[in-house]
Amino acid sequence: MRVLSLLLLVLILSACARVPDADAIRGTIQTMAEAAEAKRNAGVLESIAADFTGNDGEFDRDGLERMLKARLLGGQAIGVSLGRIDVELDGDRATARFSMTVTDDSGRWLPDRRAALDVTTGWRREGRDWHCYNARWTQD
Repeated sequence: MRVLSLLLLVLILSACARVPDADAIRGTIQTMAEAAEAKRNAGVLESIAADFTGNDGEFDRDGLERMLKARLLGGQAIGVSLGRIDVELDGDRATARFSMTVTDDSGRWLPDRRAALDVTTGWRREGRDWHCYNARWTQD
């Protein structure tokens, strides 16, 4: 009985353990990249804020969704490779910077079948989750 009680206590405590904010943001970015590779738009957009802006107003959330649909549905195989993700926290806000390489086996969307991007993203806590509200990317 003591072993069962101890096991139950360990399970309860591990369920209450909170992932550090920087690790939560890194994990969310990785999950979004995996969703893009799997062509699951909803998985990419799940952590994008309703008031998202990208590349200085070039994209809003709806525009990002349209671009993703067109590119993910049109490409035969999409690959996303992330570099190191650096996260700077400032209370309920954060900035994450990383490099990303996107590949497109079809060559339809990426003429060279590959693009290397430098990405800076702005995040804010909404409840217990982090959502990306801003992103800027430039091609190398």
